Amino acid sequence: MVACLTALGTGCAGVVPMEPADDANSPDCAAVTVRLPNTVDGQLKRETNAQATAAWGEPASILLRCGIEPMGPTTLPCVNVNGIDWIRDESQAPLYRFEAYGRVPTVEVIVDSAAKPPVSGTNALVDLANAVSYLPQERQCVGEADAYTLPQ
Repeated sequence: MVACLTALGTGCAGVVPMEPADDANSPDCAAVTVRLPNTVDGQLKRETNAQATAAWGEPASILLRCGIEPMGPTTLPCVNVNGIDWIRDESQAPLYRFEAYGRVPTVEVIVDSAAKPPVSGTNALVDLANAVSYLPQERQCVGEADAYTLPQ
């Protein structure tokens, strides 16, 4: 994530520097990459220097990496946006990190909500849902209502 965060500060119109994820060469990541939209939340797509990555905005305010190691069990909130479950990490707000939950390989999206012009994490996830839907879904988020109590 550190490499991605430094890319958010890139203000030149050149290539956005990013680090590929460990599983970036997965055919499933290729299926996502070729389906990424040219605009996300009104921001134009930029060129990146790493496989299975993408960036939008000037400066880059929305970043995507495919092939990351899936997060283990977490108490972070999970939201469903257009059929894709996303874990939301706001620990570095105004940078918000979203991880596609239950899909392997996994995609992460980082949104700088303080960017000018402003961008929305929800809008970004809506725009990326079609591409991310090509990753095989193995699990779904569960909430408190989905949990059950074991007999004592």
